[in-house]
Amino acid sequence: MQLGLVGLGKMGFNMRERLRVGGHDVVGYDPRPEVSDVASLADLASALEAPRVVWVMVPSGTVTHETVVALADVLSAGDLVIDGGNSRYTEDGPHAKLLGDKGIHFIDAGVSGGVWGLHEGYGLMVGGSDADVARAMPIFDTLRPAGDLADGFVHAGPVGAGHYAKMVHNGIEYGLMHAYAEGYELLAAEDLIADPQAVIQAWTNGTVVRSWLQQLLAKALKEDPGFVAISGYTEDSGEGRWTVEEAISHRVPMPVIAASLFARFASRQDESPTMKAVSALRNQFGGHAVQRISESG
Repeated sequence: MQLGLVGLGKMGFNMRERLRVGGHDVVGYDPRPEVSDVASLADLASALEAPRVVWVMVPSGTVTHETVVALADVLSAGDLVIDGGNSRYTEDGPHAKLLGDKGIHFIDAGVSGGVWGLHEGYGLMVGGSDADVARAMPIFDTLRPAGDLADGFVHAGPVGAGHYAKMVHNGIEYGLMHAYAEGYELLAAEDLIADPQAVIQAWTNGTVVRSWLQQLLAKALKEDPGFVAISGYTEDSGEGRWTVEEAISHRVPMPVIAASLFARFASRQDESPTMKAVSALRNQFGGHAVQRISESG
């Protein structure tokens, strides 16, 4: 199957390679000429036979919106655009309408797999009409992991459902990562534990907490024991925030995911005003000792 792929970053580049190995004719566009197959989106459209399929794999937000607007100007009625970035699900409806007004179809696709997807395959959560999803299935079949179609791919519902599912997926990921990280810190704090990495490595088989994330933690500790080469500063992609906002909107209690999000915020503070206030209050009501900056350095 022929398709265009816009955005050849860490994931998009590997997706192009996996699709080509799978027998697809992929024409990629990226602003960086050293990785791009064509010089512009107009050239991309010209290189594809109608009706076209174009997969967008660029950063969410403004860049995705500008790309969709630009594609609406160079594509034709009957073409199909797939947004595979981490867009907020609320943006999918307007994008579908913008394209639909010109007869261009739209699918939103949540994609998980990161840099490992080239060889392991990508988990796919898609939203769109039955006809549009069926049309793109050869692409999805090649990108998803090998095995049962129910494992690694889901048609989650109409437009917006794919990105909503990916949002919740990433919210869960926040909570899982933080639980593993807290467990590691406790292991490292106890003198009885001779080798925290060995313990976490042992969990990769036969335990109820084994997972791919847990295996990656064991790998990371083996490569950098004690994490001496990195700081604790942790960004968030936005999807954790959106998940918590949706939980509030639907009145769904979500203490674990919310706490993991706020922990990321705390990681960016060299000096936490909250913890300073807690320390001051403990001193005020209980006379507990306060460590002065001059004492701590």
